Amino acid sequence: MKKLILTALVLFSAFSCSSKEEEPDPFETVVDYDQMTREYEEFKEANPEEKPKENPAVRGLALIESSDCLSCHTTNSKLIGPSYEDVAHKYTESDIDYLADKIIDGGKGVWGDIPMTAHPGVNKENARQMVKYILSLKK
Repeated sequence: MKKLILTALVLFSAFSCSSKEEEPDPFETVVDYDQMTREYEEFKEANPEEKPKENPAVRGLALIESSDCLSCHTTNSKLIGPSYEDVAHKYTESDIDYLADKIIDGGKGVWGDIPMTAHPGVNKENARQMVKYILSLKK
């Protein structure tokens, strides 16, 4: 009986001390914006009849939908950050570069105390396309 208990303790110790594979963080989103842009350009070349895709606002929506933006923002209601419609009402076309920089660099204080996460992997042109979509929601 003592051998059985001792064996069980040794096995338990071995299993409890073994390293576990670390599970990926479910909140970590990695988006390859350059790859997304290449895929968009390939799609555009393969489907020249798709004229609505030429609209920067449509491209901006595609970029937003494939990023982590929708985890904090929605189109018409505040989530963690302001709604896109609220942003559209506050800013104009002259603010495109400012807002694109906010997407890339992040920020805090304009809409409250919760900071906006920086997105350094987004290139300036893609950020501008996202902003153009957001500003297109102005009614």
